[in-house]
Amino acid sequence: MTAPGDLLQAVFLRLKSDASLSALLGGAGLLERAADNAAFPYVTCGQTSAFDWDTGAENNDDQLITLHVWSKAHGEDETLAIMAAIEARLADAVLVIGPRGQTRLSLEFTEARYDEDLLVHHGLLRFRALTQENA
Repeated sequence: MTAPGDLLQAVFLRLKSDASLSALLGGAGLLERAADNAAFPYVTCGQTSAFDWDTGAENNDDQLITLHVWSKAHGEDETLAIMAAIEARLADAVLVIGPRGQTRLSLEFTEARYDEDLLVHHGLLRFRALTQENA
């Protein structure tokens, strides 16, 4: 079983090793949760869900993970550039998480919009993570 926490840790390690993404975020912009004083731009982890697509039951072999991009830059260019860097680093990536097997990521959904209540640009990337057992 690939626990959601293990998956998030592997995703964050992969993102932290990307120099171009680090440059876009200004260094420490990958956060599990945003603090009140977090410097913009940054990326946080959103909901992670495990599903059995056939039965609807929980199954940690098939998970959804959502990443949020937050920017206060004028216009959406910064948000879109960060989203593109994340997509390039994670889409179709294969992660080895523990002894269980390989976890393949595929991009399911993206959205970028301006949140007028928070006065920020907000990007969403949702990835499907499918773990295949070792033979």
